[in-house]
Amino acid sequence: MVMDKGLSLREAEDLIAVAADKVDFLKLGFGTSMFTPHLKEKVKLYRDAGMDVYCGGTLFEAFLVRNNLDDYLKFIDQHGIGCLEISDGSMVIDHDYKCELIHRLKKDFKVLSEVGSKEEGILISPAKWIRMMRNELDAGSFKVIAEARESGTVGIYRPNGSAHTQLIRKILSKVDLKDILWEAPQKTQQVWFIKQFGSNVNLGNIGPADLIPLECLRVGLRGDTFFHFLPEELKQDVLQQEIEES
Repeated sequence: MVMDKGLSLREAEDLIAVAADKVDFLKLGFGTSMFTPHLKEKVKLYRDAGMDVYCGGTLFEAFLVRNNLDDYLKFIDQHGIGCLEISDGSMVIDHDYKCELIHRLKKDFKVLSEVGSKEEGILISPAKWIRMMRNELDAGSFKVIAEARESGTVGIYRPNGSAHTQLIRKILSKVDLKDILWEAPQKTQQVWFIKQFGSNVNLGNIGPADLIPLECLRVGLRGDTFFHFLPEELKQDVLQQEIEES
């Protein structure tokens, strides 16, 4: 999932030309879609290129907290957006109601739901993460998004950006890896997930300029993952050569 924070039509065309086949979801970050000119044309460009487009969950919450959900649905429908994110990272939503919304809206939209708070210092127990994720998948979410924000310093990460390893392991003991989209805006986070869970792990909040570099990480064509994808016998040969040269 790639985050568009207000790209122009020309920049969107450039992104499509370079890497359309590598993008599954295109997120119009937070509330940027309200200020982006030629939004309908841009959404069409992305969708014609095979991407599912949706607005960041913050915009959904901004309408919901004002009791204007119908206006939000009209807004995305008018702009040709067939996917939406249901989140509660900035406000508190009763979880039964959140699941009710997922179940209702999945009939007309592809629904992604997000788990985790955007606020630093708010800790959610692993059991609660698991319960919410499983309930939201059961309600009809296509994928559940593990919150990290654009900064990558909350939710599944510590304030310094390092992964909450124990939390992630516990989540994966009960929730299938393929059903989770891990927000990973920082390169170190992308490297960690690829090394832990393989080259095809679902990653989100990727910057447009980071998309091709991420593909290199996924196949061992950057130094960070170069040795990770080498056959074991080649690793041993390289190690032996380094020992001999030292």
